[in-house]
Amino acid sequence: MDDVDETGWGAPEHLWVLRHIRIDVVSPLVEDDRVELTTWCSGMAAVAAGRRMSLTGDRGGSVELDSVWIHLGPDARPARIEGFGVYAEATGGRAVATRLELPDPPPGGERTRWPLRTTDIDLLGHLNNAIYWQAVEDALSRSGPDPRRPLRALLGHRHAIDLDEEVELVEFSDDGRFSLAFVTGDVVKAVACVEQLS
Repeated sequence: MDDVDETGWGAPEHLWVLRHIRIDVVSPLVEDDRVELTTWCSGMAAVAAGRRMSLTGDRGGSVELDSVWIHLGPDARPARIEGFGVYAEATGGRAVATRLELPDPPPGGERTRWPLRTTDIDLLGHLNNAIYWQAVEDALSRSGPDPRRPLRALLGHRHAIDLDEEVELVEFSDDGRFSLAFVTGDVVKAVACVEQLS
């Protein structure tokens, strides 16, 4: 985001890695010609900050995002957030949690190989956040909630995925939610869940 660069909280001194995100598609942005984006810092922890985004379309579309990002120093290690200025003020004293809440896939679940491409990798050498959603959308096209209706999508990152890893996808249901795990060997790297909103 441009604002972190403009305020001195961008690379290379400060790196941000997504821990988890919730996307509520209240009303899909299908008919909208213009979309207004509003963003702010929703909370803080010692080494993490939350970012909220509201997208409002000119024809009634509405999407709310809430994400938690881990702050890394230039050495790519977690670093305390100090002197956060305008971002700290925006939090109103609210805290964010880095705890992951999405479940593991069931043991013995069917696995599907998911090949990675060089273009899927970000500047830190890990799988780009947007690429996870491509796998989720592809799986949803075969089974799962209708993305043209209101829905909630969650994604929790546990470990980075690198280009040289062999990734497998495991689809499962968790309390009626469509779920997709990104697995390498015995390690669950990330989990996504999508459910229809009423």
